[in-house]
Amino acid sequence: MNRRDFLKVIAAAGIGGIVVMEGLDDFRVEAAEMNKDSNALQAKHWGMVIDISKFQKPEDIQRVANACHQYHNVPDIKDPKHEVKWIWKEDFEHAFAEMESKYLSEKIKTMNFPVLCNHCEEPMCVRVCPTKATFKRPDGIVVMDYHRCIGCRYCMAGCPYGARSFNFIDPRPHIGMMNHDYPTRAIGVVEKCTMCVERLNKGLKPICVEVSRGGIIFGDLNDPNSEVRKVLRSNFAIRRKAELGTGPSVYYVIGGDEEGA
Repeated sequence: MNRRDFLKVIAAAGIGGIVVMEGLDDFRVEAAEMNKDSNALQAKHWGMVIDISKFQKPEDIQRVANACHQYHNVPDIKDPKHEVKWIWKEDFEHAFAEMESKYLSEKIKTMNFPVLCNHCEEPMCVRVCPTKATFKRPDGIVVMDYHRCIGCRYCMAGCPYGARSFNFIDPRPHIGMMNHDYPTRAIGVVEKCTMCVERLNKGLKPICVEVSRGGIIFGDLNDPNSEVRKVLRSNFAIRRKAELGTGPSVYYVIGGDEEGA
């Protein structure tokens, strides 16, 4: 019996399986914190503010998505049924469906929004994962242990943002220039944005922040002096489906010239 089959048996064992998996909590946290160097970036609650004024064109979002996908070996699969994505483009209607208004301005309607995992304060994906392959770190980042994912896709059903992708086929043949410093995934597992925890451990900001040309601000939401808090204090911000009580850690501001908005 291989590891994934064993985990499936444990998950099917109900209460007994839960007890076993809870016994691995300490191991999971240690694994998420390993390989940090002395320059590692740390926070009590990592979050992002996305300035939509810096994403006027679809190619602005595509540039960021390409950098993220190339760095994390996200496969480029053309078949939409098998597509895997960590960052992608949505219009206002689909990104903020709950905010639809009869009198919404045309400018807002035509804006492009980069969307990704929201690294929720109360992540439903964590709550429904039977093997705890998905878990929340003490700094608020929701990450995955791909080796413990049994492909049940409960997390995909639980996530209200569509932020997770399932590898229906082997992703490796669909990776262009492979980054050998980041692991690839296997068929039958779910994946998503990890807020670049491996870069934070090296003292680097997420790759999307680095290539966004100021469009994505990253920092500690618990620190009133952080850049993200300063931006939130001076701008009206919205979050995706915040009414669900998930507590998204990704905020959006319009920014720039608001005339006609």
